[in-house]
Amino acid sequence: MSKAKKEAASILDGFKAFLMRGNVIDLAVAVVIGAAFTNIVNSVVKGVINPLVGAIGTQNLDHYSLCIQSPCTPASDGKAEQGVLILWGSVAGAALQFLITAAVVYFLMVLPMAKYLARQEARKKAREGQSAAEPTPVTEVDVLQDIRDLLVAQRNGSADGAVTQQRTAGPDGR
Repeated sequence: MSKAKKEAASILDGFKAFLMRGNVIDLAVAVVIGAAFTNIVNSVVKGVINPLVGAIGTQNLDHYSLCIQSPCTPASDGKAEQGVLILWGSVAGAALQFLITAAVVYFLMVLPMAKYLARQEARKKAREGQSAAEPTPVTEVDVLQDIRDLLVAQRNGSADGAVTQQRTAGPDGR
């Protein structure tokens, strides 16, 4: 195989290994789910949160501005025909929209999921604590080892009660 073909095969193998890593797939799934979830968040913000904010003040902050250099004559598109116009309302609106969206995501997704995972972890720890208190069951291997030891004890003429006492005592001798 030529050097160029080996390099191409090596590059393709590296690309294949990159695509098959778990975190790349997880990231792709997260992006797709995030894009789908964006519609839900935007609907909650536009349909519930913005009207509540609008009841207190205004829903659209875009028309708030500051004139630095007079005379300021705003055009129909919001930009200045004359003077220097700072559109601070659009910046404040975008920041408010971000905070509202972040709050909706946190309170509707992150907080409930964290509580759910904490409950699952507590249940798991409770199950582990419960199973640690219970005696370990005797497995087939333990029984077979006991039979072997009994057979060896019978052949050697030893007392046959030693193995039975050891099994009932448990593997840690208690």
